Amino acid sequence: MAKKNIFTDAFGTPYFLKRLIIFILGFVSYRRFNGFNKLKITGTEHLVDLPDSNVLFVSNHQTYFADVAAMYHAFCAVNNGYLNTIKNPIYLLNPKIDFYYVAAEETMNKGILPKIFKIAGAVTVKRTWRAEGKNVNRMVDMSEVDNIMKALDNGWVATFPQGTTSAFAQGRRGTAKLVKNQRPIVIPIKINGFRRAFDKKGLRVKVTGVKPTMEFKRPLEIDYDKENAHEILLKIMTAIEQTEDFNVLHQYDEELKAKKTEQKDSDQ
Repeated sequence: MAKKNIFTDAFGTPYFLKRLIIFILGFVSYRRFNGFNKLKITGTEHLVDLPDSNVLFVSNHQTYFADVAAMYHAFCAVNNGYLNTIKNPIYLLNPKIDFYYVAAEETMNKGILPKIFKIAGAVTVKRTWRAEGKNVNRMVDMSEVDNIMKALDNGWVATFPQGTTSAFAQGRRGTAKLVKNQRPIVIPIKINGFRRAFDKKGLRVKVTGVKPTMEFKRPLEIDYDKENAHEILLKIMTAIEQTEDFNVLHQYDEELKAKKTEQKDSDQ
């Protein structure tokens, strides 16, 4: 386990700088979640007694930055005793500073604002299957895995197993392998409405009056000795409701296809 420092985070960023950035970004984004659109948070009671480190949050993904910004609000609120609400932004004065999130390197290096977000706690990784809009096939950079483990040793980490904002995309086994090896407490998060309320980057309000939701679920029960990475990934994807069983459009298409086949058979 990496040794903690009272002045800097796991990657050497001064805490005073992180506090300042989280406060400013929280202040700027507050009206997006409790003004233009009312964020509904549930399940934060599951976070109260969690340890300070080795906690992994796994979530579906709808925008580049709004999802993570909302998590910061929720975690900072819980850090100050406010459960399932962000109505009192005084919590921004005492933020949750040992929180990190896994993000694509190419996303965090485009523009000044993403770079500021990066300082707040991003652990960047290079996607092994896609880069700059093209399909690629490259090996996992083990130093990036080490960085995620370092973050877990020092705090809470949020990751997006699908690695994309596309709904019902397949989960990546890297997350399950990390869980298998590191054995963290795994908290699933189910979000909804962010894609409708904000643009893809999550920086611009697209529609007002939307009520995005963020549900923190109970810690997953995982048998680390008996369950393999595939079983763990399936458990994660089910918990964040991103398997095909939750895809209403997919179910509709399958039912329509079955009806057409049935009709064709009856006509013959």
